[in-house]
Amino acid sequence: MHTESGKPTFIYTYASSVDEESLCQMELRCLFGQEVLPSIFQSDIEVDVSRSPFIKERIDVMYAGDNLPEIYTQVEQVELNGMTFKVIFVKTNDLLPADKIEYDERRVIEREIGLRIEGEADVNHPQLVYGIVTLGGRWYFGHYHKNNATWFRQMKKPRSYSIALSTRVARAAVNMAVPNPVGIKAIDPCCGIGTVMVEALSMGIDMVGRDINPFIAAGARTNIAHFGFTAEVTLGDIADITEHYDVAIVDMPYNLYSRITPEEQFAILVNARRIADTVVIVAIEAMDEMISEAGFTITDRCVAKKGGFSRHLMLCQ
Repeated sequence: MHTESGKPTFIYTYASSVDEESLCQMELRCLFGQEVLPSIFQSDIEVDVSRSPFIKERIDVMYAGDNLPEIYTQVEQVELNGMTFKVIFVKTNDLLPADKIEYDERRVIEREIGLRIEGEADVNHPQLVYGIVTLGGRWYFGHYHKNNATWFRQMKKPRSYSIALSTRVARAAVNMAVPNPVGIKAIDPCCGIGTVMVEALSMGIDMVGRDINPFIAAGARTNIAHFGFTAEVTLGDIADITEHYDVAIVDMPYNLYSRITPEEQFAILVNARRIADTVVIVAIEAMDEMISEAGFTITDRCVAKKGGFSRHLMLCQ
């Protein structure tokens, strides 16, 4: 199905914990270019659901109707070309509690649709999966995609240290920095053990890394190779980078754990401004004044919390 603009339309569901709500909302703003509705929303932008730590499902809308009978009629046109299928009722919706559709009724709706599709249903190993969902008072049916959370395997790295970004925050930061990876050249100039790099590489993003500490840079190379990725990790200061990149992600070294002066932090920001057009800065505090002095404008921001520890993520141009 196409919207009035002629573009295909997609429906997404998502969820986040209270601590990660701000992070989730910023990631979705960056991926979809708009504020999204709670839990479920529609967009004409197609995003691989497994990119995000927060998106749960996507339906590629084939048919829409004001009621279920309209959907039932339309699904009779579905052509399976000999493939087996399954229909899933998407539980996340914007219905009021009084209008909630309970388990038994959801199964009935799935069966009603399944009976109108000519072909063999297979609930365990279907070749095609379809979804039915309600949003904004209308019903939508189409191909169903579930987040397969491949990044879970990347949480356990051979080399790690306690202050490294969590995999979820790193992945969200990459999505903020590179919503559309096509043709983008990215760098992590203070890459640490490569947490951000591993997430970027797992999404097919062209990213190189650099770190001033030889031991840590070696750890990044080990982690990247462990997951079967290849990328250059060079040794040295951000000040010595001469190439220009579309995007940089800078996880600022912390006073908390490393002997870094405000002057050194400022130098990292100035150099990040020099080597990249867009930069996502991750820091343990808001650094608005320093970021502004380095020549950046903060265009979006969020705070990711974990226990008593917060990380500020700032998208800068």
